[in-house]
Amino acid sequence: MPHMTAYTKMTAQERKDEYARMSAKFEELKARGLKLNMARGKPGKDQLDMVSDVIFNLMDEPGDFVSNGIDVRNYGEMSGIPAAKQLFAEILDCRVEQVFVGGNSSLQLMYDTISKAYTHGLLHSVRPWCREEKVKWLCPVPGYDRHFKITESFGFEMVNIPMTSDGPDMDVVEEAVKDPAVKGIWCVPKYSNPDGIIYSDETVRRMAALKPAAPDFTVMWDNAYCVHEFEGDYVEFPDILAACAEAGNPDLVFEFASTSKITLPGAGVACFATSEANLKYMEQLLTIQIISFDKVNQQRHVLYLQNKAHTLELMKKHAAILGPKFHAVLDALDREIAPLDIATWCRPKGGYFISLNAMPGTAKRTWELCREAGVVMTGAGATFPYGKDPADSNLRIAPTLPPVEELEQAIEVLCVCLKLSALEKLGV
Repeated sequence: MPHMTAYTKMTAQERKDEYARMSAKFEELKARGLKLNMARGKPGKDQLDMVSDVIFNLMDEPGDFVSNGIDVRNYGEMSGIPAAKQLFAEILDCRVEQVFVGGNSSLQLMYDTISKAYTHGLLHSVRPWCREEKVKWLCPVPGYDRHFKITESFGFEMVNIPMTSDGPDMDVVEEAVKDPAVKGIWCVPKYSNPDGIIYSDETVRRMAALKPAAPDFTVMWDNAYCVHEFEGDYVEFPDILAACAEAGNPDLVFEFASTSKITLPGAGVACFATSEANLKYMEQLLTIQIISFDKVNQQRHVLYLQNKAHTLELMKKHAAILGPKFHAVLDALDREIAPLDIATWCRPKGGYFISLNAMPGTAKRTWELCREAGVVMTGAGATFPYGKDPADSNLRIAPTLPPVEELEQAIEVLCVCLKLSALEKLGV
């Protein structure tokens, strides 16, 4: 069958015939009037329903609003109720004294940390970052677009760091931090967004042992997918805070997490964990900003999630929903694209994304064709700072929101668009 031959090995006439077949197929798909979305990593309705059946029925009696003698309906406990701190300390495998529990958004806490560094400086800053001549920030690529938007919004110069199968290229990172203008790095250490890579123990050790020229260099450790396996057993992961302390860098890292993909993205609980010295410094700034976050929601989550073991049981239920969705995408790519030698992709066992590298110079064209056929995807280039993918190759697939039936239609569209853009690039 011609379509099972690698495109680069086809004759010019064979590619021309294949392009005609794919163009006809594309017109057929367009005629369906599809409106499908694979753009953002949102849980699907069945996941939300599963959680909502229970979580909103846990606080009926007056005593349900009391945690360790604290009435969660009132002011106070700005850094979070002790029971919520304990829960996150268990999940992240750190100490309770290192945890600050906030509102529903870890992204907000990340933004706020950078904002405070900009306006006031961090614990070891010589001056606020707004008074620095230049601030540079290391960005492992492909990476998370919303991370990049934060540092871009403050005018930082973002520096691409290549990703390897073990995490960021630490040779490049160790060289880059010799520049005192380099103030930090974004990291998604477990099931990285979008590649699904788990940082190796060696990468974690080297990250913790960095000796940056900037005294206030900060590792922003977004552990968003710390318990988010959808295939296989839970994967234990090193505690970055302990690793930093052992390396003599106790204040190097701010770790972030949330229940957004555990309970409800719009009504979850987020936290950051850092050294006690960092926490004390940040609390002095935060106490001016807020009296307390939503402690009722913190208590609701404590009652629902209970502890790490119970949380992992819930994650198995999520995995039963998510696994078939990821396999629907991966199976289609294996069947339709792999024999053609026009793209490569990751095979994650957790997280929320599949990272696909199309033929260089075709990602934007593929994205445009998908949109024309009614399939919305994360913008080509979004996984790089400033939205500029030097190779115009990477596309992020988010399979989690649509039902499997819709996902199968969306991936059919994507496969046809990948084929068309590759054939155009090869010159039909």
